[in-house]
Amino acid sequence: MDATHLHLILTHFPIVGTIIGIVILAYGQFANNDDIKKVALITFIVMAILTIPVFLTGEEAEETVEHIAGISEQIIENHEELAEKAIWLMGLLGILSTINVYAILKKLSFAKTLSIITLIVSLGTFGLFAKVGSTGGEIRHTEISTSNVNTDSGIFNGNEHDDDDDDD
Repeated sequence: MDATHLHLILTHFPIVGTIIGIVILAYGQFANNDDIKKVALITFIVMAILTIPVFLTGEEAEETVEHIAGISEQIIENHEELAEKAIWLMGLLGILSTINVYAILKKLSFAKTLSIITLIVSLGTFGLFAKVGSTGGEIRHTEISTSNVNTDSGIFNGNEHDDDDDDD
């Protein structure tokens, strides 16, 4: 398995894991259950750790696809720029979650407030990672790309033009 394959396998974890953590943390807040909150916070910590190899393998994944015909350098660049922002936000989420677990374990007065702040940051993190995933998907999946237009092959935004449907 090379770095490109690893990138493609792991890239889904930060998105899916973060949304799972959000649901668990929201439920923990609603139920006022610290054990449930800790499960969510540990989920965020694990996602932050898994994001590191996703980010580090991105460059090799780029090198693998950048010379393939029809691949947009601009989409790759957009994906890379968003990924750089996303890893910092995921790092912040991981740090907040770590502090929050400690605050819950030590029953510190700000633990509940920190859980709410962590939930808000996790929502932003998920939103940004969803966008990173979408731009990453556009690199090779022209059917989801709104900017990939190839008139030479008869493909426009992933839909083939079919001349058989003419009313002539």
